[in-house]
Amino acid sequence: MKANEWDVAYEWKAVVLLALGFGLVGLDRWLIAPLFPSIMKDLHLDAQDVGNCIGILGLSWGIFAALMGGISDKIGRRKVLIPAIVVFSLLSGFSGMAGGLASLLAVRALMGIAEGSFCPTSFAATADASHPKRRGFNLGLQQSGFALFGLALSPIVATQLLGVMTWRWVFALVSIPGLILGLLMYRVIREPQAGPKRVSTRSERGNWRDVLKSRNIRVAMAALFCAMTGVFVLGAMLPLYLTEYLALDTQRMGVVVSAIGFGGFVGQFGLPGLSDLVGRRVAGIVGFAGTAVMLYLFRGLGAQPVELFAVLFVASFFTLGLVSLLSGPVATEAAPAGMISTSIGVVVGAGEIFGGGVAPALAGFVATHFGIQNILWLPICAVVLGIGVCLLLEETAPASLRRRSRLAIDLPASEQPE
Repeated sequence: MKANEWDVAYEWKAVVLLALGFGLVGLDRWLIAPLFPSIMKDLHLDAQDVGNCIGILGLSWGIFAALMGGISDKIGRRKVLIPAIVVFSLLSGFSGMAGGLASLLAVRALMGIAEGSFCPTSFAATADASHPKRRGFNLGLQQSGFALFGLALSPIVATQLLGVMTWRWVFALVSIPGLILGLLMYRVIREPQAGPKRVSTRSERGNWRDVLKSRNIRVAMAALFCAMTGVFVLGAMLPLYLTEYLALDTQRMGVVVSAIGFGGFVGQFGLPGLSDLVGRRVAGIVGFAGTAVMLYLFRGLGAQPVELFAVLFVASFFTLGLVSLLSGPVATEAAPAGMISTSIGVVVGAGEIFGGGVAPALAGFVATHFGIQNILWLPICAVVLGIGVCLLLEETAPASLRRRSRLAIDLPASEQPE
């Protein structure tokens, strides 16, 4: 298709709305973490309960991300996206009505279903709306919204609002933007058939077994589990670590925790961009090694907000960059023809179930039985394991493959790589 035939105005409207939508997914998902110190007092919860509340959302998110990645290819994007954003926004508000642990767990589990449905479908809708030469940038832009809104702005918003209202009203207030955005998406987002027509292939109706035959898909699933363990254990438990162990006040805690989002926002562009130059495999290894070093340094710091913010920023650059790298370029390049959305859903689903679901619950167990000061060992061990997992990746970056091809042509036959 010629560039002047592409509906650029629709592309940018769609991408901006989808990026804001995924940003609100992050905001609604992570707003609860900096509110937990207040919630724990009112609902009489402990650290294990905190981990379970984060974990149950991750489990339901993971299951429905894997399911809806393929279903949206069959029934359409709008039928998934618009109900999902309305439902998770309403449920975020209902979180403020929880009277105890059971009701809070139920609301968060239902919220995970809606957010998990939105995730791979929104990625696919962004790809549908994007011109091929801008598809990578647009996908990176959309994913970075999660880190910026959910992990950078939510702790600042939450802790500042707590100064003027209760945690229950904070939940009610932040549910409103999602409802407005749902209306805008209803008016703007089109089905792929309404734009340039796609060629339908039988592979679009494949199943998970076709996807799982790809070695890099299986490796990406395991590696994303390691990366998400780092992201979600920090996001869930770090507010308690900073307030209970390092004795920071609520406002300083909010600023320090926001480094996860600001660093991740930059990393979700930076690390995949680096992988275009050095290869997916090398970038993955560097990302996991960098995270391990930074988390070890973070563990040795005391109540020093500036130093804590700086080290956490770099750690999150690597960790969130890994999430974007593994669920984006690695999953896309490893996908069977016509099954990109399904492949992304399977990879994200596996990472969410274990890294976003099991790991926070395990971190709550560690905090309860061994002390909050020891929770950092869990993400440190996970990212060290991730280094070994990334060694199994087969290189798929186009620039690296071209360099390898040129090298093979230049070498004598006796020195050709096997």
